Amino acid sequence: MQYRGKLMPLQKVRPDQKMASEGRQAILVFTDRGRSMGLVADSIVDVVEARLDVDITSETPGILGSAIVRDKATEIIDVGYFLTAAFEDWFALSEGETAAAGKRVLLVDDSPFFRNMLAPLLNMAGYRVTAAENAAAAFRLRDAGHRFDVIVSDIEMPGMNGFEFAEAVRSDPKWGDIPVVAMSSRGSPEDIARGREAGFADYVAKSDRSGLIEVLKETLRSGEAAA
Repeated sequence: MQYRGKLMPLQKVRPDQKMASEGRQAILVFTDRGRSMGLVADSIVDVVEARLDVDITSETPGILGSAIVRDKATEIIDVGYFLTAAFEDWFALSEGETAAAGKRVLLVDDSPFFRNMLAPLLNMAGYRVTAAENAAAAFRLRDAGHRFDVIVSDIEMPGMNGFEFAEAVRSDPKWGDIPVVAMSSRGSPEDIARGREAGFADYVAKSDRSGLIEVLKETLRSGEAAA
């Protein structure tokens, strides 16, 4: 459809979703760097600002999971999925941000869902990504001589959790200088404070993919300034 003088691609949340044949059609518009994408909605019921505890169990493409919103079980849409469906390079670095391109990122997460979701995102942003399913797998990479510019680690992992992993990395003679970014579905002030104590350079919500890109950029920039 035409939007502000340009053609804007539309994405449907469900393949069988019907567009309005007359009257108004509800569309959520996302705009960044001069590009826009419209997400087709049946209707706009309400606008709510709230901290969500998302139960990430969905295997449906485009759906992160579910959460309780105003006492109702509500599916949470993975907006990033639809953004990259409309523009494959939506999360790619702009011309002025290419300093991060080629940086090596170790992604540590026990969930195949999140590894498969975040690794392509980081690759599209210009990073060279290596994925590990847990802390033990990460340290096998260390023992094999691998080096990284930044590590992104989940918090809730079996065996050695993210807090313990960050503490181990910080005290490690081989990897002690590598910044570690925490990634979690829990973001209470207590969790963030504990993450800082464990040695995390920053803390980002698992569902905040654009936030992860920004945190990585700032973390790498801080590391270069300190060097």
